[in-house]
Amino acid sequence: MDKVFRAVIFFVLTVIVTGAILCAPIMYRGYQMYAAAIKETPIEKKVEEIRGDNTYVPLDQISEDFRNGIIQSEDKRFRFHIGIDPLAILRAVKNDLIAGSFVEGGSTITQQLAKNMYFDFDKNFERKIAEVFMAFRLEWEYSKDELLELYLNCIYFGENCYGIKEASDHYYGVDPEHLSEDQSASLVYTIKCPNLYNPNAI
Repeated sequence: MDKVFRAVIFFVLTVIVTGAILCAPIMYRGYQMYAAAIKETPIEKKVEEIRGDNTYVPLDQISEDFRNGIIQSEDKRFRFHIGIDPLAILRAVKNDLIAGSFVEGGSTITQQLAKNMYFDFDKNFERKIAEVFMAFRLEWEYSKDELLELYLNCIYFGENCYGIKEASDHYYGVDPEHLSEDQSASLVYTIKCPNLYNPNAI
């Protein structure tokens, strides 16, 4: 039994060490991408730019139905994680392996905010690592409500609408706080694929 136990431990350690060696260059390039991004434009300046837009709306002026719907749809454990959701990542990795390609990202709201603030939407490992570093930094410097508010003011809703104010006005002619339950649900669904699922396309 001791030999079997030692063999299992050796195998697990070998897998971990091999994985770490193989992943180290990708991790380093991802960190470099993150470091270059914040050197060029510090996070505080990016946040200031988003908040300075004339379509920016505070969280308490956005429909509660919409806020709750976004969290339920995009990041159920948003209030509890530190920028990444290990359970969502494991689920995404499993589904990606089954599909043989990137079909699910497992990104949290904070990671999506980081991507919207700094990175393109190409699916590659270096960018995902940079996004994780950025998400950790955002979680360190801002509250959950601040992060959710920033996210809702910069996500894309299709038809050249960025942020919930532009989307609610464009699609329904109302302010974000006056979105009905059905309208909120429709806009939550829109962000899955803005060009295909927006209210005018369905």
